[in-house]
Amino acid sequence: MNPPDPAPDSLIHHRSFVLFWTARVSANFAFQMMGVAMGWQMYALTGSALDLGLVGLVQFLPATVLILIAGQLADRYDRRRIAQVSQLVESIAAAALAYGAFTGTTSKGMILVAAFLLGMGRAGESPTMQTILPGVVPTALFPRAVAASSAAQQVATITGPAVGGLLYALNPTAVYAICFGTFAAAAAQLAFLHYERATTRMPVTLAGFFAGIAYMRRNRILLGIITLDLFAVLLGGATALLPIFAKDVFDTGPAGLGILRAAPAVGALLITVSLARWSIARSVGRIEFLTVALFGVATIVFGSTTWFWVAWGALAVMGAADAISVVIRLTLLQLETPDDMRGRVSAVNALFVSMSNQIGDFRAGLVANFIGAVPAVLVGGVGTLVVVLLCIRLFPELYRVDTFHHNKKTE
Repeated sequence: MNPPDPAPDSLIHHRSFVLFWTARVSANFAFQMMGVAMGWQMYALTGSALDLGLVGLVQFLPATVLILIAGQLADRYDRRRIAQVSQLVESIAAAALAYGAFTGTTSKGMILVAAFLLGMGRAGESPTMQTILPGVVPTALFPRAVAASSAAQQVATITGPAVGGLLYALNPTAVYAICFGTFAAAAAQLAFLHYERATTRMPVTLAGFFAGIAYMRRNRILLGIITLDLFAVLLGGATALLPIFAKDVFDTGPAGLGILRAAPAVGALLITVSLARWSIARSVGRIEFLTVALFGVATIVFGSTTWFWVAWGALAVMGAADAISVVIRLTLLQLETPDDMRGRVSAVNALFVSMSNQIGDFRAGLVANFIGAVPAVLVGGVGTLVVVLLCIRLFPELYRVDTFHHNKKTE
């Protein structure tokens, strides 16, 4: 891998990156508000942990097919347009729930249909937005751009749940109406973004759908980091159960749920802002494994406490650890992948992330339905630590990565 080219020191000097950043903030802000409102509304309607898990499962179903398609399309067509269409699909889901809240016709079925549409939009948006980022900043600034982009997500993840929970307590219709407008605003910002697409345009073929999987399978570093993230979040995720903790464990309302949902993003934002200025320089692989282990420990602390603010702090630590892992994963993913493959490889990454988050939510809801929310979280935390130990043994290549520009043959 060639060393990075010299570049200006400040990301804000790149107008396209600023537009990308604000569009990502807008879309994720709306997505997080939707998550709080849909979760609280579903639990209020049914009182079922399993139904909370179903919301995550239904969001994942369209991703199983559409993410790989979106990845190949992103390597052939205008990536901005694909992201814009995806965000408009998400705005339709918000509009449907706004109508239901305004007319009083919201039902379990309506929430699940909206979740399916939201999953469709995210399936197109997630891999496409990742492929846009390398084209709007110089290579030398890319690790900091990944951190700043992750910070954008965390800003939205802090403000979105807090605003969503507060507004839902005042007026549920307002939450979904604002989400509709914010998704539309994100799509509008991308229209002004200048992105230099790769000149190589791969034909859309059936084999192309699986090219990203084949490439990642040959690259032991990428395979290892995706596997570690997949199973750690699949087992350790507790987001779907937060409505239960807010209502039954800590006895708070939707505003309390919003505060809990924002906690991981507070920790993540503090970390990503720091990483946007001071990049991780050495011991990249060891830091990755250490942060995932910290995520598991914090999960255990969250599940074992009955104090609201201790739980909030544990969630914040989970978010900080996850943010470091995300920056390392996305940086390695983009720098290890040729531009003409980035759409398909990013699609595989987005599929695995979606699988770990949404299927993890379903797993948490399913397990909590049988053994309770607290034991379900504790089992997940212990499982995460086991995954770390197994992946160190299975993927020593990842553990030995010292720098992002390690100049090692990984295929």
